[in-house]
Amino acid sequence: MERIILNVEGMSCAHCGRAVKNAVGELDGVERVIVDLTGKTVAIEYEPGKLTFESFKTVIEEEGYHVSGKI
Repeated sequence: MERIILNVEGMSCAHCGRAVKNAVGELDGVERVIVDLTGKTVAIEYEPGKLTFESFKTVIEEEGYHVSGKI
């Protein structure tokens, strides 16, 4: 498993966190998603070679949030 942490702008409540967690969690190869509303980050554990930063960015931005980069 690999881990990536993304900075996500626009998440402000539990509903926002669930929307992002569910969208990312539906991607094939994602093992675990941890949303930190206070830190405005999303930590994702996933199978290497199946997904990329762009994969995560696309599904998060489709939910209406902005990915400002990775840590």
